[in-house]
Amino acid sequence: MAVLNKIRQRSLILIFVIAMALFAFVIGDLFKNSTAFSGGSQDVVATINGKDINRNEFQQKVKNYQDRSGGRQTSTQSMNTIYNQELRKIVLETEADELGLSVEKDEMRDLLKNSFSSYPEFQDENGNFDVNRLNAFIANLKDLNGEAAPLGNFMVNYDSWTNNEQAIAANAVQQTYYNMIKAGVGTTIAEAKDEYLADAKTVDIRYVQIPYTTIADSLVEVSKSEIKAYMDKHKDTYETEATTEVVYVEFKEEASKADEEKIKADLLALKTDKQEYNESSKNTETIPGFDSATDIEEFVNSNSDIKYSDSFLRAAELPATVKDTLLKLNVGDYYGPYKDGEYYKLSKVVAKKQMPDSVKVRHILIPNIGGQRADPSVTKTPEEAKKTADSILAKINSGTKFMDLLELSSDKVSNEKDGEIEFDYRAGMAPEFKAYAFDNEVGDIDVVQTSFGYHVIEILDQTSFNQTVKLATLADEIEPSDETLQEVFNKMSKFEIAAKDGDFNELAKERDLTVKPITFKELDENIPGLGSQRNVVRWAFEEDTEVGDFKNFPISNFGFIVAKVVDKREKGMMSTEDASITALPEIRKEKKAKMIREDITATTVADIAKNQGQSARSAAAVTINNTTLSGAGVEPKVVGAAFGLEEGATSKPIDGEKGVYVVEVTKINEATELDNYTSIMNRLNSERRNTIQSKVLTALEDAAEIEDNRAKTVY
Repeated sequence: MAVLNKIRQRSLILIFVIAMALFAFVIGDLFKNSTAFSGGSQDVVATINGKDINRNEFQQKVKNYQDRSGGRQTSTQSMNTIYNQELRKIVLETEADELGLSVEKDEMRDLLKNSFSSYPEFQDENGNFDVNRLNAFIANLKDLNGEAAPLGNFMVNYDSWTNNEQAIAANAVQQTYYNMIKAGVGTTIAEAKDEYLADAKTVDIRYVQIPYTTIADSLVEVSKSEIKAYMDKHKDTYETEATTEVVYVEFKEEASKADEEKIKADLLALKTDKQEYNESSKNTETIPGFDSATDIEEFVNSNSDIKYSDSFLRAAELPATVKDTLLKLNVGDYYGPYKDGEYYKLSKVVAKKQMPDSVKVRHILIPNIGGQRADPSVTKTPEEAKKTADSILAKINSGTKFMDLLELSSDKVSNEKDGEIEFDYRAGMAPEFKAYAFDNEVGDIDVVQTSFGYHVIEILDQTSFNQTVKLATLADEIEPSDETLQEVFNKMSKFEIAAKDGDFNELAKERDLTVKPITFKELDENIPGLGSQRNVVRWAFEEDTEVGDFKNFPISNFGFIVAKVVDKREKGMMSTEDASITALPEIRKEKKAKMIREDITATTVADIAKNQGQSARSAAAVTINNTTLSGAGVEPKVVGAAFGLEEGATSKPIDGEKGVYVVEVTKINEATELDNYTSIMNRLNSERRNTIQSKVLTALEDAAEIEDNRAKTVY
């Protein structure tokens, strides 16, 4: 009672403490997880030119895209695709709005006519587009209050129809915008003439090259301030996004040697019968082994990770390392356990047979509704198609010639060759078709069902007979045991604990673990060899994750990694250390060029070559469009300088890609001017207009005001 009285006496204090704790929790969560104090929103994926991309709508579009792609795209790839689509859409809408571009009612009807004139629902009795039927269809959709109606092979409701109308209108506006820009893009006669002369006019030159390699790198000092100045001069090259550098070690969940030995022993144990006590019958029963099993297929399917195959296999279809051994075995012989990829296998020879590698058949195909590649004219059900195929077979068996019935076949390609098809066992034919052709004998004819429909197949020829073997194979996937998995987890946990106070690299070295570095950008997702690991990237960029922090991550179908953040760099200029990798060689080249120029005292190519210990070279028929200089490589500045000289003139020293050059023009080969440059103008017009769309989009995206919150909202 005394304790309760004290609590009652201090109830106000207790309420205040609880309230402050809750307030701290909420405020802390706001600072940690929200952008409320910076004006952002967790529901906005990005803001482009003042227009928000809503998070829920964005994620629905991503889901729809992933569904359409059939799982071939990762979630991050899908998000990037949809983001880029939304970005293009918004920047183009911004331009269209500023220009006052829109689709009016009459134009919209014309667009719908172009899109849907082939649909029977919108055609009159003469097959012409009827706008009244279109209006009636739209009105009916509206009256259905969200329910769908058929249109062609699709079901549409009013919302999906209006969305489609909006997409058609948007595409029309975009096309108008592009057409306006294309109309302003052209080529002048002067430009066409320059284009012609760039290939037709040539010069012959003599030149001397003093390579930069004549001066050792050790003789050229470069300071950090010079690297910084070079970076400032080439800002576009050295500006970087925010990055985080991480190192990690791997703990693979893979089978140990002991695990593999047990797998092999378990496979061998399946050969012999075993005694097993049956709780129901209270008797000890004999469970047949591989040796005595009467139903081989059932035995394999009950004891193997790979189902039984009743096919005869050729040498090329057997595991490469054991194919010769398997083909030499007698019926009833075993081989194994042997390793084949991710499995240990024990194989028993069930049968052997000489089989052809190639066949020649002819067939008549009767397709059915829903069959692969069946066109809209196909109306037979599977039952009706089989009945037709059976009647064709009956006619052939009663004496009607196969050729006389070919017109009934829907396979127009083979019909042109009397219905004949030649293929080998590796051909990508329908499995049932291939099996019949190879497993039966020349002269056999029967009806065979495939995904295409029903075939009447006659085997005409079989060639290149070779030994084949039918195997009953028990396969056991090579997987780590529970003990091994626990051991891997323990090793990972011990490493993580030790890393709290120890050196990450040294601990890895002591345990024979390889430390792997990787640098992430905020929207990255992949780790080489481990695939999409977005959770690692997200953790690395969290505000609470600091340099030196580490964490373990489970990796699906792999095991674990322990990752450590070693560096976090804000968006901006690259560090001088990182920039020096590319800046240093360029700065050295500039300094060497200056040193070489200062050392040149002669004025002719021959004298300069002699004084510099180099050889004078010649290059004939040099064109302005081809900047490759014979004997020197690609040197655009040198070739350009040559075309600026008079015949017989010698250039001043030119700083090239691989050295300093002095050029003498020995001959100018003028081109014969054309009477008409129209064809060149047309070609240039076409080339330039074909690149308009991509260039315009790039320019609009570069100029757009973009606040990208993807990493904080959906990734």
